[in-house]
Amino acid sequence: MIKKTSITLAGLALLLSQNLYAAPLRVAADPVPHAEILAYVKKIDPKLDLSIVQMSGGGINPNELLASGDVDANYFQHLPYLKDQEKALGKKFAVVAAVHIEPLGIYSHKYKSLAELPVGATIAVPDNASNLSRALRLLQDKGVLKLNATGDSTSTLLTQADIIDNTKKIKIIPVDSPQIPRSLDDVDAAVINGNYALEAGLVPARDALGLESAKNNPYANLLVTRPELVNDPRIQELAKDLTSPQVAEFIRKTYQGSVIPVAGPSHD
Repeated sequence: MIKKTSITLAGLALLLSQNLYAAPLRVAADPVPHAEILAYVKKIDPKLDLSIVQMSGGGINPNELLASGDVDANYFQHLPYLKDQEKALGKKFAVVAAVHIEPLGIYSHKYKSLAELPVGATIAVPDNASNLSRALRLLQDKGVLKLNATGDSTSTLLTQADIIDNTKKIKIIPVDSPQIPRSLDDVDAAVINGNYALEAGLVPARDALGLESAKNNPYANLLVTRPELVNDPRIQELAKDLTSPQVAEFIRKTYQGSVIPVAGPSHD
């Protein structure tokens, strides 16, 4: 009896190994550019049955979906945000690949240069800790204000309390990230994440008054899963696809510098 059971289990293992992609791989992603990039992966790798769950900034947290098992992976966030989420949710996630960078940008419907910003200008920035810190560093890099900035940009999170020189008396207004493009008419300028800028019809490489440098940028967008799924063949296949030269070329041609591919995978 034991021998027959062993054979049955071995046969099942062989069957599974021959049909690795029988179950769809459910991946939560922002519509632009993440879901668009995943749609391209579906086209070039049809044997990987991808089920793309698009997130539209409606209050659903892709990391909560991942932690609860409602999706198998997500693709929308950078490492500082992920670390902040792990603390907030009390969960541990696994980075499988670093795929692309979306440079953070400063935009305005009222002014054509940062030099035109008046005294007392209002600037909307993301309200979550990691992107608020990132936005403040960008404003400093572009000469809008000065920070008491020390340490690595991904491990040292800055707040408005770190502003030490604000000659123009700029008013920083934290806003929920997906809502910032809609607030452009109500403020003098806004710091917007690349994906939300693209969704709003902005072209970061063309429209931003100031754009984050891609060189040595620590904010690459990641493919993330649960620790127990890291070696799942479907996850590994998707990571291989997302970091392939073919997908990198698609990103370069499609987004023309507004989204920049990362050279290769990153296992953190």
